[in-house]
Formats: sequence, structure tokens, C-alpha cells
Amino acid sequence: VQLQASGGGLVQAGGSLRLSCANSGRINYIMGWFRQAPGKKREFVAAITRTGGITYYADSVKGRFTISRDNAKNTVYLQMNSLEPEDAADYYCAASPGEGLRTRMDDYDYWGQGTLVTVSS
Repeated sequence: VQLQASGGGLVQAGGSLRLSCANSGRINYIMGWFRQAPGKKREFVAAITRTGGITYYADSVKGRFTISRDNAKNTVYLQMNSLEPEDAADYYCAASPGEGLRTRMDDYDYWGQGTLVTVSS
């Protein structure tokens, strides 16, 4: 499994970005997005089941971010709307072969490189 995250960039507060995570290997994994701001721990953002039927979000992004997947394209997305300066971080996608939704870093076996999101106020 090789994960390639992309789509980060600079956006003004209130703006939107869509992150993508392409999986070059098996697609049948639970997928998650995490983020890490400078000086802070990496934290859970969102997760989606293998079929995309169930999603789960951190409270801080609920209602603003949407995780989705296109298994035909082996890609998972994170649509981020109403971005706030507090959302600025490196965003990482991750894959878990387990069952159910996963929110802990330890649950994920495979990680992509980060894609940087910067939000100007």
C-alpha cells in the first residue's frame, strides 16, 4: 500500500480546499485523515468505511469537512469548507485493514506523506 496525499495549499479563512489521497495498492481498507499542527500532536480528523457507507468526524470539523471515497479511482477525498486558521496543519491520510471506524493513530498501518494546509486570517 502506498498512499499519496495532495491538494494542500494556502487559503483564506472561510475558504475551501479538497485533499486527495491516492492508494496505489489495495483499496479495501478503512481510510482516515489526520492532521498535525506545529508543536501539537497528530490528531484524528475523519474516517470512512471500506464502502463509504459510514463516516465519522472529529467534533472540531463536523459540519465543515466531508470525507468521501471513489474506490474505482482508489482515491479518498477530504472536502474542507469554512476553513479556520485553527485548521492549518499538515494533513495525512492513512489506511487501516481493521474493522469498523478507526480514530486512533495506532489503528492505522499505512500512512501517506503530509500535505500542508495554510489558512490565512
